[in-house]
Order: sequence, then structure tokens, then C-alpha cells
Amino acid sequence: MRVPLSWLREYARVDATTEQIAHALSISTAEVNGIEQRGVQGDLALFRVGRVLEADKHPDADRLQLCRVDVGEDKPYQIVCGAWNFGAGATVAVALPGATLPNGLTLERRKLRGAVSEGMILAEDEVDLGTDHTGIMLLDDSLEPGTPLAEVLPLVEEVLDVEPTGNRPDLLSIYGIAREVAALFDGELVPLDPAEPPRGGDETVDVRVENSEGCPRYVGRLFRDVAVAESPLWLKARLRATGVRAISNIVDVTNYVMLALGNPLHAFDYDALHGGRIVVRRATKGEEIRTLDGNVRKLDPGDLLIADADRAIALAGIMGGEETEVSADTTSVLLEAANFEPVGILRSSERLGLRTEGSNRWEKGVDPHLAGPSATLATRLIVELAAARWTGDADVQATLPEPAVITLRPERANSVIGLDVPAEEQVAILGKLGFDRADAGFRVPTWRARDVTREIDLVEEVARFKMDEIPFTLPERDVTFGRLTRWQRLRRLVEDVLVGAGFSEAYTSTFVAEGELRLPEPLSAEAAALRTSIVGSLVDAARHNLAVGNAEVALFEIARIYRAGDALPDERWHVAGIVDGGLADAKWAVEQLYGALKIEPSYERAAEPFLHPGRSARIREGWVGELHPALLEGAWGAFELDLDGLVDAAPEAVEFEEVSPYPEVRQDLAFVVDAEVPAAALADAIRLAAGPALRSLAAFDEYRGEQIGEGKRSVAFSVAFGSPERTLTDEEAGELRSRIVAALEERFGAVLRA
Repeated sequence: MRVPLSWLREYARVDATTEQIAHALSISTAEVNGIEQRGVQGDLALFRVGRVLEADKHPDADRLQLCRVDVGEDKPYQIVCGAWNFGAGATVAVALPGATLPNGLTLERRKLRGAVSEGMILAEDEVDLGTDHTGIMLLDDSLEPGTPLAEVLPLVEEVLDVEPTGNRPDLLSIYGIAREVAALFDGELVPLDPAEPPRGGDETVDVRVENSEGCPRYVGRLFRDVAVAESPLWLKARLRATGVRAISNIVDVTNYVMLALGNPLHAFDYDALHGGRIVVRRATKGEEIRTLDGNVRKLDPGDLLIADADRAIALAGIMGGEETEVSADTTSVLLEAANFEPVGILRSSERLGLRTEGSNRWEKGVDPHLAGPSATLATRLIVELAAARWTGDADVQATLPEPAVITLRPERANSVIGLDVPAEEQVAILGKLGFDRADAGFRVPTWRARDVTREIDLVEEVARFKMDEIPFTLPERDVTFGRLTRWQRLRRLVEDVLVGAGFSEAYTSTFVAEGELRLPEPLSAEAAALRTSIVGSLVDAARHNLAVGNAEVALFEIARIYRAGDALPDERWHVAGIVDGGLADAKWAVEQLYGALKIEPSYERAAEPFLHPGRSARIREGWVGELHPALLEGAWGAFELDLDGLVDAAPEAVEFEEVSPYPEVRQDLAFVVDAEVPAAALADAIRLAAGPALRSLAAFDEYRGEQIGEGKRSVAFSVAFGSPERTLTDEEAGELRSRIVAALEERFGAVLRA
């Protein structure tokens, strides 16, 4: 929620700076992500109201005007301007030489096509009040030349970026945040103006609510002789500061009231309604509607609709229909100020994949008593800004919920908060927030009815106003308990080993753009599926690091991956890494992991589409290899292992084995086998054949060539035999070698080469 401070201060009169307001809100109410400075940041005295005395075509440029402008000084200023939507006598906004525009440009006296220009006549986009650059801003002719422009237009604005929690829909409005600010600083909350403009007719508005559960209240107001046009600058500037695009005065009024009070509104072209009727009902099976975004939506019987006498014209609380959209030709408008049940709006919004500013508010729960004040404010603005006549209204409502009364025990509040807050102060805090004193406790205001339902909720309201007084102490406890599980200990060991190996831990998104586990309702095109591997995300992270100039990148991540399951996806914990350095660096990191976990790795040749051919291997718990150069330029090693599998394979306890004082017998054995036989399988067979007398084993060479024949390869192993009791004889070593040769010949057809 973007909150312009000038707008906030119209509702909350407090003696506090912007920084103080932001700090207080962050402590007690909602996260404030930052303060944005918008508009002109330089010398405001150089921005003035001007009156054009002369406006003639530039003698040397057909598309320029040469103007003389009175800016309240002894002599007029000569200004060259490229706009033609004004002439002599116009009242305009002027920036004088030395003024700095929001885009950073500082104006100077300069020649344009041979004529000196002393400043600039301003369009709205040049002072960040809008996006229009087709012409300059025309001001009220009653303004005196030389009047500081900051007194007329909001040239400077500070905007708070507030992030309310999901249980506080009242904070999705300027007035809701103003209520908090007024309470925090003991200021004045300006009451909403209940005044209605004079009626210009007495027409009947036909509103029929067939589903009061989904729509407990519907206010419809009819306006005639509506002049649809651009909104005034002050309105466009406020919408722009909140991040909303200005469209037309009617649409802008609905957005303005939603931002101001928190109740979304909608405007229909009344002449496009069949039968001049509004019907609130559920959709029928197979019904469709073309929404304002141009898409045809297939509806479900659970969807709540706004319809006319014959067809659906809006998805209630979500988006209007294209056929009743307010356009430049609209002269009669029906304004909707309603209240919709939140769960149904949420379900329809998610099923249709359609989220809007309105649906975001409805699904959190908007105060049903807010429809009336919202209709009143919108009516005043439509009559004022569109020169419209208000000729009819209807207010159809079911029984609205009565405010709940909750008991608060002051001593209970003090016990929970840990401070001694006098009962009178507790009453005062709650009173500032709109909780009126009742016989049996406190009456909950309608805008807090959904999140304040118990005594502990009232305690929280008191506590958040005393946060600055709560000391930073650890809670007392008499005993210490709890310990890490084996899985947690081994995960931390994996993290420590990889950090020690020079890797930095990364955190990437669980969601990816493409994948076999697609989400039924994707959050975005970039987050449309659950990932089944971590390495792809690390490749993106490495690519980003390279783009910003980082070198020697080595990243790892421990996270869940997902596989297709029966009802829900199966989740597994994986550890993955990527390193600038190729296969050797990745394999070394994997070996450090296996060594720390006391597991013997077993490698087999593997082929993966994202790995370099011939430079990849599969391990029982995953794989390691060199990334294909098409993914990242250079030599990049990567690995991904099943962390759950590693934990299962790690021994529960490491057994001590005494080092033998007797020397080992070392030999090198080379076997010729079929090229497809993995070295890991040969090694397993050697271990099995030699038994406990085998002290160490390592493959150290591979050879392919004409000498051993096509489709064959020679794999050489270094072996060491030994005993803890004595030195083995040559005969005993020879017998062990013979057992190994016989076993490999029987299983793989291996031939001892050397």
C-alpha cells in the first residue's frame, strides 16, 4: 500500500515527521518498506504560476511557439514552447532557469532556433504529476502570476510503502492508516464528511439481490448528464503517487475512493444495462462473460455475478464486463458501492487466475458498513468533477452483523505483556482505536470485526502501543531441553563442509517457469511449476553473479525438490552445488562431503542433457559432472545429491580401527574389460574377493587403443594388502591377487593385463 503523506495528513492531524510516522507504524502496525521522495527536489521558488502575454509562431521553426510570460516579476520571460494547446491569456505552470526537474534536468537560459528561451512552460509529466505530454498544463485563470506553483499543485510528495498483514484489511486504505497514525501520536482523526450533494432527480434504481449471503449489501446510485473527461491534476497526481494509472474522471473516482476508504467501487454505463436493472446472483452452468481485459471467462455456479435483466455484466468484486464499460460516450452512470463475502471472491479469483486491487481487498474482508460512506464520497466527486446530476439511488441490505462485545481483564493484559499498564491507560488506547466501552467489555469496531474476536486480541492491541517500553530480555526458564535430530546434525555438517570448501550458500525460488509439476493457478509466468532439481536455479544465480562482475563463483543450496506423487507431490531434500572450475572442483567438493559423512562414493558413467558428454558420473545419491558449455560459458562443475539418501547411508557411529604396525604389500593391477563395464563395479568385485585383507583400493588409470581391441578398455587399480597381526608373505599376497583375477574374470570376463 503506497500512502502519500499529503493525503494521509488530510485525515490524521499529527505533529510528527514522516520518519517518525514510518518508525511508529513499523513498530506497532505494519511493515514500512521505505519512504519515497517524489516530484521536484530542487528550489521550489523557481516554479511559478505564469500568464501568457503573447504566443506567436517561432520565426525559424514551424512547430514551436515564441511566448512572453508574466511570472510576477518586473519584466516578462521569453520562453520557447513546443505545445500548441494554449495561447495568449492562458494561465500556465512555469519553471525558471536554475530549476531542476524530477528527471534531474536543470534548466538554463539557452537558444532554441536562434531565440533565447528563459525557462519552460510545463506539461504534467515534466513535474511527475501524470503521464501526458501532448500539451502543457492549463491552470485556473483566477491564479495570480508569480504564485508559487507548490501552493497550487503537489510538486513534492513523500510516499510511505506500507505492507499490511493479511488480517488487517482496514490498513488497505489511507483512512485506515490515518486512524492508526492519529492513535499513535494522540492526534486528531478527521471524521468522514457525511454530507450528500443535492439531488438532481428522483428516479428509481432497480437493484435485486438474489444471494444476500454473497452480497449482504448493495448500494446503487444513478447519475445523469455525466461528462466523461480527464480528471483534474490533483486527482491524477494522487493516483499516480499510489501507483494507479489515471483513466477518466469516473473510473478515477472509483479508484480514489477505494484507496481513500478501502471499499472497492464499480461504475456501469447505465444505458448499456438491459432493462435498467441490476441483479446480484450466482452464475449458471456454462455461462460466460467478457471482462474488461478482453478475455472471455467461463463461469462456475459458485461465482457471484452482477447481471442486468438478461446477462452477466461483472464478476462481483473482481472485474467488470466489457459491454457495460464507461467510455467517452457515456452520459448516464450507475455507481456500485457494495459488500461481498470474502471466501467466495477468493475462490473465484483463484479459479479464474484473475487478481485485482478489488479482489485483494474483498478476499480479506471489507467492513460491510463502509459501503454507505464510500457511496457518499464518490457521489460528491462525480457531481463535482463530471458535472453530473444525482438522480436516483437504492440501498439493498440483509441484516448486517452486530458489533461484538469482548471482555478485557486489565490484570490479564499486564500478565501477558509483562508491563504494568494502568487500566485507565488500557481503556484510552482501545478508545483511540475505535473500541467503545460497553457494560460487559469493549465493543469491537466494524472495521476490526474479523481479526479481533477474543480477549487476547484486545491484549495485543494494548501491547503494540507499548512496544517501545518492553525491555529486551530473554524469557526466564528453569530447565534447558531439546537437541538437534540426527538429520539436523548431518545437514549442518554438510553446510559446514561446503562452506569450508569455499562455497557460498544460495537461496533460490522453489518455483520455476517450466516443469512437469505445473501449478493449477500459477503466481506468474516465471513461477508456473515446482522444480524437480536445484541445479537449474543455481545456474541462473551463477549467471547473475557473472553479469555483475563477480569471479570465482561457487554456490550451494539445500532445499526441497518435488516429484510426481499419487495425490500430492513427493518432497525430498537435496543438496546441490555449482563451481567455476569444471568437473575436478565439483568432484573434489563431493568427495569432501562423502569423507565427512564416512561414506564411500561409487561412481558410474552417466549422460545427462545438461552435462558435458563424457564428463559426468552418477553416484548412488545423485550425480556430479561438468555443465554443458551451452548453459554457461567456461568450465563449470556441478553436483546434486539426495540429502535424505546421504543421511540414510551415513553410519550411526564411526568405529575405531587400530592402525597396523606391519607394512602393506602394494601392487598395481590392470584389467581389460568391455568399455561399458564401470570402474565402480570392478572395484566392488575386488573388495568382495579380497575381503578384510584389502587395506586400500583406488583406480588410477584408463587406457583405450588398438593394443587392447575395439570396444575394450584397460582400467588400472592400485591395491594394498595387509594384516594387523603380521607382515603378509609374497605367497599370501599372490593368493589374494589370484582371487581377485578369478572373480573379475567370472563376473565381467576381465583379463589381467599387468
